Amino acid sequence: MTSLTKKLALVAAVAAAPLMAATAASAEGEKYILVSHAPDSDSWWNTIKNGIALAGEQMGVEVEYRNPPTGDLADMARIIEQASASGPNGIITTLADYDVLSGPIKSAVDSGVDVIIMNTGSPEQAREVGALMYVGQPEYDAGYAAGLRAKGDGIGSFLCVNHYIVQPSSQERCQGFADGLGIDLGTQMIDAGQDPAEVKNRVLAYLSANPDTDAVLTLGPTSADPTLLALEENGMAGDIYFGTFDLGGEIVKGIKAGVIQWGIDQQPFLQAYLPVVVMTNYHRYGVLPGNNINSGPGFVTADGLEKIEMFAGEYR
Repeated sequence: MTSLTKKLALVAAVAAAPLMAATAASAEGEKYILVSHAPDSDSWWNTIKNGIALAGEQMGVEVEYRNPPTGDLADMARIIEQASASGPNGIITTLADYDVLSGPIKSAVDSGVDVIIMNTGSPEQAREVGALMYVGQPEYDAGYAAGLRAKGDGIGSFLCVNHYIVQPSSQERCQGFADGLGIDLGTQMIDAGQDPAEVKNRVLAYLSANPDTDAVLTLGPTSADPTLLALEENGMAGDIYFGTFDLGGEIVKGIKAGVIQWGIDQQPFLQAYLPVVVMTNYHRYGVLPGNNINSGPGFVTADGLEKIEMFAGEYR
């Protein structure tokens, strides 16, 4: 057992409270479903899957991950409805688009299914749909903090490579960054799509048309990895200021090599792990944290990369 697993096991054991016999007895039939907006192609969500799997193992409950294969939010809404109809003890879900997903989530709550919002959405939106709480990173605030950091580093213009532009929270990241810099977002955000070759080509095209761009901001491995290839191809790797949301194997390598200045870590493992632990203990003992949990933002730089490098794409 790794030291990380031992620590998490200890946390879960303490949270699960005093009587292990009672815990085992109450575990029978407990089931939690996590529904995300992520397409199958987005490897960043492997960390989410690992988070619920470990929490399920430690708490002795059944957990299941569901998602729309192409990332279609209407499809996600149907998945939430189906998950609710299956009668789980609880649903953990992202709230990628309030207009599309709030109805199915409210219906689940009205039917007696407890819900925790994670990753996307906000504490305010979680309250509005009747969820128990929110666990995640306020996206606009994270973008704004990144913008302030870049402004302090002398950045005045940027390219935001948005690989999931239909999701409002991804736009909040770009807008927050622009506001932190104190400039208009304007046309500095591009719809990059999710195909790696297309992302790379669109980044190359933008930087060719706008050679004086000071910085590049990507929103996760789906856009960061092809952008790294684009910068290697046009000779700008290491010369243009590069920040990104989230972590992944190639992102960690880029930070270590000095090509990426920083990554914003929202700790997706905790976004999945904590809701399972919290909801299980709520159902067993009636205990619930009084506040929502912000899992980020935290800035990851070349300093102190050892643990992150070890667990990138798995637990980080």
